[in-house]
Amino acid sequence: MTVLQSQQDARTGRDRLEILTALISAPSFDPLFRPDIVKIPPNHPVFRWNCLCADCERSTMGHGDLCSSHEVLWRDHRDRGGTRVEFLRVAPLVGPGAGVEHRSCRICPERPARHLTLELCHYHEFRWYHHRSGRGGDADFGTWLLDQNSLPGFGRCRVPVCPEPSDSPLGLCYRHERRYRREGRPGGATLPSQWGTRYGRRGLVAPVDYQDQHAFERWCASAPAALRPAQVNLRGLHPLLRAEMKWGMFAHTQKAHGRWELVTLQGVANFAREYGLQSLSDAGPEEERLLRKAVSREAVHIVRAVTGWLHPLYVTPAETRELGYILTEHFGRKLTGRSVHMDLTGVSQRWLRDLIWDHLVAILRSPSCPRSGGTFDDMRRAGLELSTFLELRAPDGGHDPRELTAEHMHLFVADQRQRERDGLVSLAARGVHGKPSIVTANTQQRVFHRTRRLLRGALESGEAERLGLARSFIAAMPAPGQMVRRARPPFADEVAQALADETNLRRLAETYDPFDRGLRDAWETIIVTGRRCGEVLQLRLDCLGRYGGLPMLWHDQTKAGNYDQALRIPERIHQLLEARQRKTLTLFEARNNRPPTTGERAQMALFPTNIRNRDGRRPLSYKWFHKGFKLWIDELDIGRWVPHQARHSLATSLLRAGASLTHVRRYLGHLSERMAEHYIHLTQSDLEDVLQQVWVTGPGSPSPGELLTEPTTPLTREQAQAIAIDLSRRSTPAEGGFCTFQPVVNGGACPWNLDCHNCDKFVLSGADPLYWRRKREQWRLLAEGAPDDATADYLHAHFEPTACAIDGLEKALAGLGLLDDALALDLRKPQDYFHRVWSTAFRTADLADVCAPDEAEYDGGLLEDDLELDPV
Repeated sequence: MTVLQSQQDARTGRDRLEILTALISAPSFDPLFRPDIVKIPPNHPVFRWNCLCADCERSTMGHGDLCSSHEVLWRDHRDRGGTRVEFLRVAPLVGPGAGVEHRSCRICPERPARHLTLELCHYHEFRWYHHRSGRGGDADFGTWLLDQNSLPGFGRCRVPVCPEPSDSPLGLCYRHERRYRREGRPGGATLPSQWGTRYGRRGLVAPVDYQDQHAFERWCASAPAALRPAQVNLRGLHPLLRAEMKWGMFAHTQKAHGRWELVTLQGVANFAREYGLQSLSDAGPEEERLLRKAVSREAVHIVRAVTGWLHPLYVTPAETRELGYILTEHFGRKLTGRSVHMDLTGVSQRWLRDLIWDHLVAILRSPSCPRSGGTFDDMRRAGLELSTFLELRAPDGGHDPRELTAEHMHLFVADQRQRERDGLVSLAARGVHGKPSIVTANTQQRVFHRTRRLLRGALESGEAERLGLARSFIAAMPAPGQMVRRARPPFADEVAQALADETNLRRLAETYDPFDRGLRDAWETIIVTGRRCGEVLQLRLDCLGRYGGLPMLWHDQTKAGNYDQALRIPERIHQLLEARQRKTLTLFEARNNRPPTTGERAQMALFPTNIRNRDGRRPLSYKWFHKGFKLWIDELDIGRWVPHQARHSLATSLLRAGASLTHVRRYLGHLSERMAEHYIHLTQSDLEDVLQQVWVTGPGSPSPGELLTEPTTPLTREQAQAIAIDLSRRSTPAEGGFCTFQPVVNGGACPWNLDCHNCDKFVLSGADPLYWRRKREQWRLLAEGAPDDATADYLHAHFEPTACAIDGLEKALAGLGLLDDALALDLRKPQDYFHRVWSTAFRTADLADVCAPDEAEYDGGLLEDDLELDPV
């Protein structure tokens, strides 16, 4: 036995063994993994080893789910066009498999069965064959069994780690005896010829002849456990390593996991036994190389995984502080998309590293600890930047905080600002693939913010005084300033057309989602509902329902902390997601050969990933979704767009449909209207244009009833600003509208004797249709009551300009879908005179020079046709 490296000291090993022994003895530990020989039952949810076909006792072949016989049958069924679910329903039995577990002879319980179907030992198997050959077709197996006598066994296998009975007087089980012959029979142990006839039938013990008995015993002592697909034999291992293997197998069942083959686990145990390892943490690079060669690459992955899970149990937070890293599991935290290991060793100054460690640990311990790793990444970057700069420019590399002055901080700030201005690389920060990070305005702001917060926290806690860190050094760190945040624009019309095109959507599914995981379905749901990508990808299987006949989508707005939120969705999307539900259930049945239980169904994802996800609980990742989406966008050659911009586009469509800011906030699930404005503030010009479409020129203007802005050809922002009139300061309410004549607004007398309805300074608003409809009815009654036709014609002609203005106002309101609301409610209230709905308008003469009616163009049908929104 070869020991590859020096082992850990005995005290450390005893302490670790005590910890694991306590954990293994805890009630929460699965008792299945406590014995030294871990036997896994069939159909285990994590360590399944048997064939997926119903009632098949054979072990799986390789990394598949079927035994070798059923794998051949499945391939033939697949080549004939059959599905996996259909095959599993009709798969025939293929008999018991060899090597699953030891079976005893039905006549001699102390002897192993050599014939698995008959369950007979080697001796009785040949006796049955002899009886059958003599009787021919008249041989009855049941009658023959009644006449057979039980024979004594040969004891346990002489290999210490083997629990199986011996197959012969040699003292080895069938598998070890075959291995003994294959390895050249060390020690030369042999049995007499015809030992069964000469000794066995006479009830005598056959003698064993040795050339070197000590060599044979050494081989037995070093022989590994036999490979059994349904068990992991941990006998002969060091107690600590045996406990680590048990705890690692149990921990694997508690985490999102891939598939660990029991044969591979047995190979790890055999390797550790052969090389005398006392703990899995003893496996260094050389051991991993030998393990990869002796067992497989998966064995190395298993050892690394278990070692990583054990590490938080073996070290304390105080020890990690000394070594310069943080384990978030020590504080019960797991940051989204981050490792549990947070490395701070890049900060060379011990005093600075300890300050960062204490600061981050305080955040991890606080009840308001963030779920994402952005805060920790920013603090780590700030520490690396400051540490590297001090190492280069400060006395003694900045290791003595008493020597730091305000000048050093001023130099650090100047260096960061220069790098941001010139677009230079960071001093120490690196990207995901090790590429130097470029200093930008935002990264500089984060470095300043985190450095200032760290140092001022040390000043307030008294830690700076203890270290001797000068107050002037801390005070010289400036405030970070305002972070530059650029809101993404909504999809342009031509982009919306491309993203909604059926051919393009089919291309998205066929090319970038060949296994139909739901890429297209998720994207169409994002478009229509405006949900965040994560909210759609993390939908549960039972997320749909009908209430009062209306289709609803239940989802979690985890970013806002709103759970189990119901959202009205169109019928088409409801049918789309129902089809996805059926596909997900079919996938589960194909993986497990059974439908999910009620409890399993409640935990299943609507869009499950195919990685480490037999139970269907883990959803697709945003990384996978964004990768396929980005490649699709690049192929369309429409510029750089991201899925989240569909949310901005939906906010714009809601606004165009007449929704208020409150409606937008409620529908998108924002915590405040300020956040909702972040999605629509770029469309304020659209908002003003929409509101201004309810304004028409008055009856006294050259073109009564003409829209002040055309809905299909809105003015640009520059044009609108040049000719806009602020009615809140340059208008006064009049009967049925507003007056924009300056002397009247300022309190002067009206030169037209308040003849507003025949004045070109008078405009109508969206608050006035009900008033003017009543006026129109009054005029019609007046004309119909004229004494003669000439008078009636005169009255009709006199009121024609006003009628045109009223018709234009109603057309504008009808085009926006607001006519019914305007007629149903008396919108004009005294407190609303200076609301922005009525505070802006344009003179007809100015608009005539810049506006002309155009032909109708595409109006963003992706987000308006597909939304199928009900009137707000």
